[in-house]
Amino acid sequence: MRLLLSFCAWISFSLGTASMALSDNLVSSGAWTYFADTVMGGVSDGAARFDGNQGAIHLSGTVSTANNGGFIQVRTAISDSAMQAASGISVTVKGNNETYYVHLRNRSARLPWQYYAADFTANSEWQTIKIPFTAFQRSSALMPKSFNPDTAKSLGVVAFGKDYTADLYVRAIEFY
Repeated sequence: MRLLLSFCAWISFSLGTASMALSDNLVSSGAWTYFADTVMGGVSDGAARFDGNQGAIHLSGTVSTANNGGFIQVRTAISDSAMQAASGISVTVKGNNETYYVHLRNRSARLPWQYYAADFTANSEWQTIKIPFTAFQRSSALMPKSFNPDTAKSLGVVAFGKDYTADLYVRAIEFY
């Protein structure tokens, strides 16, 4: 029964094609998958959908650290070739004045709980935030200290780590 419930937490939607270049907006060019900590027994509850009025992905829900949980996220595959000339990620967001995260996974992130993370605060007005790759911190001491964009696999936008209500709009994600 738990396996069935966990499987139902995965929701995919596509806003475009998966082919990317350095200047592409990943919000409109990627296939996005929503999932929550329910895949590992947590109890966070949320959803992700494209909001046409805002022209953005809307990630919303309740993040709960109960039962060893604590996240909801939306993730897309990325091409390492799109990142080779980049020095960071630019996100255009608005939200509810909470802290959110960008999680990057590459070949060093072999286990599901391994990633490189950088945080940002999403204010109530649209803002563009630039996050250099040097700002990303590893989640495990078993990974190299710094993120190598030449081996990138996926990018996630995550509400994570504390009990709170997530309400985040992501209009653009680009490499710079």
